[in-house]
Amino acid sequence: MIITRFISLTNFAVASSALGFQVFVLYPWHIQLDHSFEELKKEHLRVLEAVREVAKEVDPDSRKGVADSILGRLGISAFSVRSLFPPPKPTSPAISSAFDNNVAVEYVANSVASVSPVLATPGMKLSEIARYAFSGAICCSFTHAILTPVDVVKTRVQLEPAKYNRGLAGGVRQVVAHDGAAALLTGLGPTVTGYFLQGAFKFGGYEFFKRRTNDWLGPEKAAENRNAVYLASSAAAEFLGDILLCPFEAARIRLVSQPSFAPGMLTALGKMARHEGMAGLYSGFMPIVLKQVPYTMATFVVYEKAIEVAYNWVDKGTASNMTLSGVNLVCGLIAGMAAAVVSQPADTVLSKINKEKGLPGEGTARRIFKIITQLGLRGSYTGIGPRLVMVGGMTAVQFGIYGHIQRALGATGSVEVKEEVIEVGNLMETAEC
Repeated sequence: MIITRFISLTNFAVASSALGFQVFVLYPWHIQLDHSFEELKKEHLRVLEAVREVAKEVDPDSRKGVADSILGRLGISAFSVRSLFPPPKPTSPAISSAFDNNVAVEYVANSVASVSPVLATPGMKLSEIARYAFSGAICCSFTHAILTPVDVVKTRVQLEPAKYNRGLAGGVRQVVAHDGAAALLTGLGPTVTGYFLQGAFKFGGYEFFKRRTNDWLGPEKAAENRNAVYLASSAAAEFLGDILLCPFEAARIRLVSQPSFAPGMLTALGKMARHEGMAGLYSGFMPIVLKQVPYTMATFVVYEKAIEVAYNWVDKGTASNMTLSGVNLVCGLIAGMAAAVVSQPADTVLSKINKEKGLPGEGTARRIFKIITQLGLRGSYTGIGPRLVMVGGMTAVQFGIYGHIQRALGATGSVEVKEEVIEVGNLMETAEC
């Protein structure tokens, strides 16, 4: 029974991932490549035409002014191009050699190619966002799936602390003894589906909002207020992800707290929708936002700070993939444990509010206030032990997997909002790297 269910859910996850990869990554990537190739072809023909025109006009015995003539044909000022780039080192050939016959076009091409792409093309393309979103969807759904047994025990401890009071290992034995080993996989379906959607918006949205905020404020101002940029970007991304996650999380908690409620995810969602309406599926929306938004904000801010410190010791440009993965894992573990402490009270309230429907006429805000009053500060941190293990380990693995998938898909253009002064010829710019 367990193996059959696990295989079917695995097949569904693999098929959905493959389809999502094709639709959201490969297809936009292909369109982008076609467009880029056409633009490159047009630019190549334009440069060739400019060279031909100049070749007709310049005396064959004198090549003086060839480069300036070509730049003029292309609508570029030779002086402005030279002023953007530092003079050559003493050991390099003299600048005049750059304006010799066949080197002219190479000089222009190399100079233009070295301009920072971040400064030239603000914003993010759809295919780039899709790569971040797909990476986040895979890492979130995978890590939550493998930790489903821990989540089951944590939820039982939160809902029935008097009964499940023997810690994580003891709780596992109690669940197996009372409901069988299959109970440890209760809620696997809604967990995988809900966090696949939430992860896509969480990571993809964070990169999108961070880039847009950086473009809107400008690199220098964004660097001065980078903590606010991290917080606002992560909060906006998580809020959108929670809209999709909430119904699946409600179904998961109902299945864990009432194993006989429904045989599976779709049945549970349908039954809750019929008997309780959309209000039932979203009764935990406020608690889930109060849990997930602070959790995500703390996760990304602590992670970004930890990464900054780590890369003061590790050279990112020369580090191996194993070293980068280790940095991601350690920083993710620190961020996850900090976020678990911040979001634990809201997580406990979420479990309580989704255990059963409220009294007739009782609003969500009133239910939350009543639960918080009953729990108190100490009660709101019930189950913090299992959750520290789950969230800390899960976040570490999430960032490790996320980094691997990013590099595999070529999604390595994440904005690092920090100040770095770069001298380019006669220009002094504060740029983001």
